[in-house]
Amino acid sequence: MAEVQVQEKGAKGGKVRSKKQSTRVDMTPMVDLGFLLITFFMFTTTFSKPNVMDLGLPAKPKENTPKPPPTEIKLSNSISLLLGKDNRIFWHQQDNTSLTDQNLNETNYDREGIRKVIEQAKANAADKTKFTVIIKPTDDAVYKNFVDILDEMAITDSEQYGVTDLKPWEKAIYDKKVGNPAGAAPATK
Repeated sequence: MAEVQVQEKGAKGGKVRSKKQSTRVDMTPMVDLGFLLITFFMFTTTFSKPNVMDLGLPAKPKENTPKPPPTEIKLSNSISLLLGKDNRIFWHQQDNTSLTDQNLNETNYDREGIRKVIEQAKANAADKTKFTVIIKPTDDAVYKNFVDILDEMAITDSEQYGVTDLKPWEKAIYDKKVGNPAGAAPATK
């Protein structure tokens, strides 16, 4: 606890002076209390749990089940979204013969941008029940933009969507549109 230390001086002279007392506080119990409080709060606090996005993935087929035929998606019932670098997004409803850098359209991630594009494409679809959004992230795309697009799928009630790689002909048009030299490797950070 606290103790008082008395300093004695040699007996010089005849004057009697009052003794100066210095106090010293023992900090050991305070340190013990600090460690007890830290330990208590570490054990009683709840750490924030990471948020996990739910993705509905198809069940893995059994080995002896025949493969289904590849699904053909008509251009009138689909829209392709290309997620590019620097928060850029492009879209088209073209095939490999008609896609050019002029009809590879660019938009943004706000409600007047990609949301409006998806809703218009869905409204103009030949069969609205089979309308499909094809998401194609480039090597330059960031994860945040991918999550934003998945959020837009939920907002626009687009239940049928798929994620796939860019086709080589799309990659060539994309590179021409953004000014990448043909065949250039993406910049790494």
